[in-house]
Amino acid sequence: MLSWDYSAPKIIEAKSASDGLLMAYIDGSCLENKNVNTQTPASWSVVIVTGDNELGKGTGTILTEFYGRVQTNPEADDFIGAEVGSNNTGELTAMAEALRWLLKHNDEKEVLVRTDSTYAGNIASGNWRAKANLKLASHVQALWNEVSSICHLNWKHVRAHKGHRWNERADHLAFRVLNDQDPIPFSFWKPGQR
Repeated sequence: MLSWDYSAPKIIEAKSASDGLLMAYIDGSCLENKNVNTQTPASWSVVIVTGDNELGKGTGTILTEFYGRVQTNPEADDFIGAEVGSNNTGELTAMAEALRWLLKHNDEKEVLVRTDSTYAGNIASGNWRAKANLKLASHVQALWNEVSSICHLNWKHVRAHKGHRWNERADHLAFRVLNDQDPIPFSFWKPGQR
């Protein structure tokens, strides 16, 4: 077992952005997604890509990828409102982390968040009202509104586990952190490999 502190986000493979649409692929993971509570482990990941054509073949370049554990302890510095560890809190935390990155690093005119969770996309954009994890949902919506005020922002669903390279990479990162494993470096990783 590795002794890596997964509570703090890990950032790898940072590169410089080029012109064009910026894509943020996000994912959340939770192995025991039944009867969840504050002790249920859940994770999140973000893969920022430029030059992607959205077809899932892996065109484009990874600017950065980062990941971490969902924080459910209200006393922790990195707590953003998750009441339990679950797939949904993983997805919403991933959305929050992607939006926070965009606030700090985005100089692009247009951003598309790709998620395999219609829940996360609809909660973040304000299309749906949250029934649980209200603080987390409110935090994510505030970030969405802030990013939307400085650039064109939208989200689009991507089907999970269907071979879309960047979605599979986000899944890999979230799965590995959930299982206390280092991610496979991108140059050695193959889509679908967990």
